Amino acid sequence: MRLLMLMALTASLLSAQTPNPNAAPRGNADNGKKLFVTYGCYQCHGYAAHGGAGGDSLRGGPRIAPKPIPFAAFSKYVRRPTDQMPPYTEKLASDQDLADIYAWLLTIPEPPPVSSIPQLKD
Repeated sequence: MRLLMLMALTASLLSAQTPNPNAAPRGNADNGKKLFVTYGCYQCHGYAAHGGAGGDSLRGGPRIAPKPIPFAAFSKYVRRPTDQMPPYTEKLASDQDLADIYAWLLTIPEPPPVSSIPQLKD
């Protein structure tokens, strides 16, 4: 019985110490909002990260908030984009900068439903 309890305790301690590989590092959302503007992300993705005019066209980037992709994919793409976005290497934007921007993206709420906008009603 003691062995079983010891094994259960060991398993719970190990699982508590194993970091989640999909979890984003701790970031500062207030700083992330500032960095989003400083690095010019808003120019293509819009100030609320809801995407620029024209979707993925030359002047409009895709919607990246709310509900951004997992941090690992976000970081990988920012470092080595496959489309028209310039790469933001570690020399330009630190890992902490990306964590801060990601933390801010997580705070962005869903836009209001179209049906709630009076100007768009008949």
